[in-house]
Amino acid sequence: MDERARAAADRAEIENLLVRYAIALDTRDWELLASCFVPDVVYRFAHVGDVEGIDGVVEICRRSLDPLDASQHLIASPYVEVHGDEARSRCSFQAQHVREGLEGGRNFVVAGTYVDRLRRTEDGWRIVRRELERTWTEGNPAVLAHSATERASQAS
Repeated sequence: MDERARAAADRAEIENLLVRYAIALDTRDWELLASCFVPDVVYRFAHVGDVEGIDGVVEICRRSLDPLDASQHLIASPYVEVHGDEARSRCSFQAQHVREGLEGGRNFVVAGTYVDRLRRTEDGWRIVRRELERTWTEGNPAVLAHSATERASQAS
C-alpha cells in the first residue's frame, strides 16, 4: 500500500473508532467502549477531571449513563492527523441525555469537542488520551446530576 493510500486508510479507521465510541455509549456496550482505548488511557472529563485506565473510564461512563432512559451521542467534523503510528484528532460532539420523571425537564444536552491522541496497536488504532471540552449545554442538568451526587458520596 502506498503512503497516500495508507494515510487514507488510517484516517478512515480512526474516524470509525470515534463513531464506535459513540455507539458503545448509546448501546451501553461496555466491552465495545473498552475496545476504543489503550489499557493506560487518560481521559479528561470536563466535569470530573482526569480518569486513568480503561476500567475507570468504563465505570464513569456506566455510572453516568445506566440510570438514563436514553442517550444519543453524535460525532461530527472529524479532523485527523496521522504521523506514523501516532495520530491526533478533534471532532465535535453533541450528547443528548434523557431521564424521565424529573422536575425541570427530562432532557440535557452537552456539546463540545473531543481532542484525542491515538496510537496504532496490533489491534488497530486506539485512544491514548482524550479530553472532553464542553462548549455549551442546554436543558435540565439534573438529568446527569445523580452521577455527581453519587461520586461525592462515594468520596466521603
